[in-house]
Amino acid sequence: MATPNSTPIDSCSAEEVAAKAMHKRYEGLVTVRTKAIKGKGVWYWAHLEPILVANPETGLPKAVKLKCSLCEALFSASNPSRTASEHLKLGTCPNFSSTLRPITTVSPPLALPLSHNHRKRSAHMGAPSSSYHVNSLVMVDSRRELGYSSPPPVQNPAMSGGEKMLSHHQLMLSGGKEDLGALAMLENSVKRLKSPKASPGPELSKEQIDSALELLSDWFYESCGSVSFTSLEHPKFQAFLNQVGLPPVSRREFSGARLDTKFDEAKIESEARIRDAMFFQVASDGWNSKNFGFSSGEENLVKFTVNLPNGTSVFQKAVFTGGSVPSKHAEEILLETTSGICGNGVQRCVGIVADKYKAKALRNLEIQNHWMVNLSCQLQGLISLIKDFSKELPLFSIVTEKCLKLANFINIKSQVRHSFHKFQLQELDHVGLLRVPPSKCENMKNFVYVYAMLEDIMSNARVLQLVVIDESYKVICIEDPAAREVADMIQDVQFWNELEAVHSLVKLIREMAQEVEAERPLVGQCLPLWEELRSKVREWCVKFNIDEEPVEKIVEKRFRKNYHPAWSAAFILDPFYLMRDTSGKYLPPFKCLTHDQEKDVDNLITRLVTREEGHIALMELMKWRSDGLEPLYAQAVQVKQQDPVTGKMKIANPQSSRLVWETCLKDFKSLGKVAVRLIFLHATSCGFKCNWSFMRWVCVHGHSRVGLDRVQKMIFIAAHAKLERRDFSSEEEKDAELFAMANGENDILNEVFADAPSV
Repeated sequence: MATPNSTPIDSCSAEEVAAKAMHKRYEGLVTVRTKAIKGKGVWYWAHLEPILVANPETGLPKAVKLKCSLCEALFSASNPSRTASEHLKLGTCPNFSSTLRPITTVSPPLALPLSHNHRKRSAHMGAPSSSYHVNSLVMVDSRRELGYSSPPPVQNPAMSGGEKMLSHHQLMLSGGKEDLGALAMLENSVKRLKSPKASPGPELSKEQIDSALELLSDWFYESCGSVSFTSLEHPKFQAFLNQVGLPPVSRREFSGARLDTKFDEAKIESEARIRDAMFFQVASDGWNSKNFGFSSGEENLVKFTVNLPNGTSVFQKAVFTGGSVPSKHAEEILLETTSGICGNGVQRCVGIVADKYKAKALRNLEIQNHWMVNLSCQLQGLISLIKDFSKELPLFSIVTEKCLKLANFINIKSQVRHSFHKFQLQELDHVGLLRVPPSKCENMKNFVYVYAMLEDIMSNARVLQLVVIDESYKVICIEDPAAREVADMIQDVQFWNELEAVHSLVKLIREMAQEVEAERPLVGQCLPLWEELRSKVREWCVKFNIDEEPVEKIVEKRFRKNYHPAWSAAFILDPFYLMRDTSGKYLPPFKCLTHDQEKDVDNLITRLVTREEGHIALMELMKWRSDGLEPLYAQAVQVKQQDPVTGKMKIANPQSSRLVWETCLKDFKSLGKVAVRLIFLHATSCGFKCNWSFMRWVCVHGHSRVGLDRVQKMIFIAAHAKLERRDFSSEEEKDAELFAMANGENDILNEVFADAPSV
């Protein structure tokens, strides 16, 4: 890691080093401008062009400037945003202001005598100061010139005598320029009284109106709380409906009959799809609060989803638990839910995947129903691994303690905080405190707050260095030993190496967890997933010179807690993981399993079939192990294609693994039944997400029977629609991505300027 107090080891001269930095800075600005011109950046790059200024004596670059393409002026490249504001927005550039100045219908525009500087403006703009013939149209244009935003008055050609007298009379408004808006409202009121009939909207047929309201209701319910019922009766929204030719809508209608109809339609479709499936898996999410940046605080709402063999999912119901639930009560809810879905065909439920209760509730249900395979959510497993590291790896507690001391000192000590903000503004163009975990938060159990603090300290590394070498801080160090301790910490290379190590490991696991949440892997992918994690952790140990043994113990402990024999069985039975041997056969990857995992495969298969079929299933397993699958079909199953969104290579036809067992491998009668019921199982329970706004609405209105009924119906409609289009994100996450894209240019600039000397 490049620490704040490290110096570059280079044989080049100081001029060459500075020239390289300038060239890097110039290339960064060119990259940003190129993206902006293509529509992925802010507007001002169309007018500002980076220029590399060379030293006339040496010929090496000595500075980077910004040239205005409109007036050829040169500026410092230290802050393009500020340059744009001062030079372009404020009118310093004559060419820019003239091209964007609004075109008025009266030339020259007459300045209004409403402010103390109107004479100066009038003289400058060439308007005769003795004329006060100000009609409504001139007022509109003059106000635009002055930058006012109040509603424009409308000129009425048929003016009464009183209005003419008003237009010719000198306008001395007692309220100053703020009276312009009120005057515009007065003239509009006069106009409405003269023509009381509002302009009608477009004429729509009954079918068009019904179709439009149907789409409106779909959008409203699928927003799931982002838009309130009261907003439907907002005057501006009602005016919009009238403008497009739609009748007004009421919150009573949307919370009553229309809501019931939408719910019934979604419920009937959902139940029909479940009935058509031969078997399914129940996913239950919300028992455990994933408080690590992946959830929306839905710990009181448990959602049940049904995963079908064809890869789709349908929403079943939501249960409000009101907080933590005992294992026995959770077991009863799970059993009641699966029984309600299955009816008489209890064996149609292959199993349950949930984010909690693996050791008790899920295990008990599996013992009571031998055909069930109950799994713990892989997303929750990865999040728990971060907690394991924070509690069991000493490096985490050491770094956390040091960072807490540093952050609290910077935030609390006023003189230091002011210096910190000064350098923040200078280096990062913004100010803010370092995020610190809440006082009541257990840092080792809830590492999300600690991680936020680590990120802040990492991103402010250069700022912190500038703070401690500032003269004002040195004065504080004379009397305050805590200041000296913090300064030593910031200037210590080991501190930054340890901080980066912890931050890097948490980021590594977080990224894997986010990928798992997005991809929703099947049970056969669990063993490869954890092997990939082990490999990345070993690389992390080598990179930061960390002892591998204690780290591997923590990973293996969490692996054993999450492990289920179905991981090994699905890995062996899924044709996607077949491996080509030297003879050209595609065989199941038994060599990737340990001896105990091979036993798990045998035991699970015999448990999932009848006692009479147990011996037959094991014989078929031996045949599968020796013969495998025909190369042509194996290659067809393993075909991958590039995902157009992420760019990653994915399975072209995820259903082909199951279809091969039901067609080409139908001779494996007993083993085939186990295979098709195993390889489609999901390894995560995450699915539909509610919005924060909706959860707040639930807390307020969910205590009444009527309110709870409406909540249940809205959740069902929204979840049904989202799962149908395979949308597993929340509106908050999409908004966060949008704002992150908007700030992307600043991030690039920060990277470009991080190590560049000031000009």
